[in-house]
Amino acid sequence: MVAAQQGLVYPAHVLHARYAARRVVYAVEVRADEHGPLAAEGEEAKERGVAICMDCRNHSMEFARAAACVMAGNGITVKLFESLRPTPELSFAVREYGCEAGINVTASHNPKEYNGYKVYWSDGAQLPPQHAAAIARELEHIDIFTGVTSMDFDEAVNKGLITMLGEDCDKRFMANVMSMVNDYETVKKVADDFKLVYTPFHGCGHKLVPEALTRLGIKHLLCVPEQMVIDGNFPTVVSPNPENPEGFYLAIDLAKKNDVDFILGTDPDSDRVGIMVRNKQGEFEPVTGNQTGVLLLDYLIGAMKRAGKLPANAAALKTIVTTEMARAVAEANGLDCYDTFTGFKFMAEKMNELEGAGKNTVIFSYEESYGYMIGHYVRDKDAVTASLLLTEMAAWYYSQGMTLFDALNALFEKYGWYGEKTHNLVMPGLDGAEKMAALMKSLRETPPSEIAGVKVATYKDYSDGTARDAASGEVTKIALSGSNVLRFELCDGTHIVVRPSGTEPKIKVYILTKGADAQERDANLVKYSAWVNTLA
Repeated sequence: MVAAQQGLVYPAHVLHARYAARRVVYAVEVRADEHGPLAAEGEEAKERGVAICMDCRNHSMEFARAAACVMAGNGITVKLFESLRPTPELSFAVREYGCEAGINVTASHNPKEYNGYKVYWSDGAQLPPQHAAAIARELEHIDIFTGVTSMDFDEAVNKGLITMLGEDCDKRFMANVMSMVNDYETVKKVADDFKLVYTPFHGCGHKLVPEALTRLGIKHLLCVPEQMVIDGNFPTVVSPNPENPEGFYLAIDLAKKNDVDFILGTDPDSDRVGIMVRNKQGEFEPVTGNQTGVLLLDYLIGAMKRAGKLPANAAALKTIVTTEMARAVAEANGLDCYDTFTGFKFMAEKMNELEGAGKNTVIFSYEESYGYMIGHYVRDKDAVTASLLLTEMAAWYYSQGMTLFDALNALFEKYGWYGEKTHNLVMPGLDGAEKMAALMKSLRETPPSEIAGVKVATYKDYSDGTARDAASGEVTKIALSGSNVLRFELCDGTHIVVRPSGTEPKIKVYILTKGADAQERDANLVKYSAWVNTLA
């Protein structure tokens, strides 16, 4: 059991689903008072209740029903989805129906052995780290067999404490998704010829993503038949993760047989999306999350301008480990660009802050790990809406005689040859945590004056929110603080970010660089990767 940034993740074999869910739900929502979960908010909050959703994982329905029964047993009303739905629809439902909180039973893109638990509050965003930590502490004090009050499912339904969500929520959610379309006309013009392949990797995107693309006007949507089958064992892939290109082998076969240039894949809970495009050699290659976000941001700015939809005070959000190319795209087009810590809970907070103050309207938020948030009806990453707009974008470029491979290279020519690489310094074993702490301590107390022969210009420490000029020693404050992350900004414009993983025994090192051309960019990645390898 792990208290993770993305929620609480259980190996499915550790405990029977019913008892595990009961214990977690009780800690999250019912044990009140000093811990501040739902019951502490009073009777009105209990009446507003909780929306509960689930994905395709083994035992997900059991977990969801057990969660609903615990809520009902403690006088909290529940809106329970009748069957699996994409994660963003759960975020939407919390906001749309005025719920006090939300629960999604999902392990996202993790291996098939796992199931997990994401908790949302009334704004539709996931709980921040301090609340997740309080939940984890509370778990240690609950007896899973005798310490939890619950109610029979049928009794709860008969008493009106559990009601079902389904088609009504789908219609409302999809109305908001389709409102994000910018250019039906171009799609219509190319619809007879434009084709794409889609796979949901056996998960929740199987229904609403094809529906969205069909409503957009796509006529030639080829879905991978073997992977349209809902199955928590993910029989056709080793990993149901769109970050891993090997999972797309069936989609690539289908694309090649049908002369398709564009492939789209969503992860099992349909909050993340990955794409593959055909290159000049006729082979398919993955587009990274960083690159996909840059493509989409640039396209959205242009498409919204053409449609007269771009707000005067538009802004984009990205995480501190996401490519600096996104900032270049935003600022070149007159948008503000803000950094947040990793995780859409922080992007949701920043969006609420900016828009609540009347300073900006956020049109796009993303992180390098294939998550994109568009629109204002969800507060989490949303592969349904992202899939819709990625397809609109691909169709628009198709109308210009370009593939997305062509488009990406055109953006490099326009904004600069940016490149990124992430290294995972795995430190397993009983002393793994000590090794991780020692490395972070060493880099913080005796930071390198140069990296791979290039001088460090600025040291940033996000734990205390300070930046130190390497030449003068002057210390200034930065906007973000409170996270164990270090950033080294080099004289050639390269940024290297170091942070411990919140869920695994490893330190992640992100290289964010730029070259005068593709060759210099790639050489920088090799050079700085060699330095990172000396840290292991």
